[in-house]
Amino acid sequence: MSIVPPAGGFIGPVKRSVTIAGHATSISLEPIFWRALENAAHVRSLPLNALIAQVDALRIRTDDPPNLASALRSWVVSLANFESNSQ
Repeated sequence: MSIVPPAGGFIGPVKRSVTIAGHATSISLEPIFWRALENAAHVRSLPLNALIAQVDALRIRTDDPPNLASALRSWVVSLANFESNSQ
């Protein structure tokens, strides 16, 4: 079985500014992750900033928190894995 590139090809990170708890921060993620986060926020009827803030709150509770971009990527992949396993 062969593999194919993602739709739209391989695209590097895109930096965006978000506000978390009243503080502006910038996050660099690949467009495929931004789209997944936007979709997850839409499904939950949340603004994107609110969803990112929730992931950030979970991230900082860990013993050795990763950076926010890594936490967001991990959350998106775990969400996709959960959804594919529950179907």
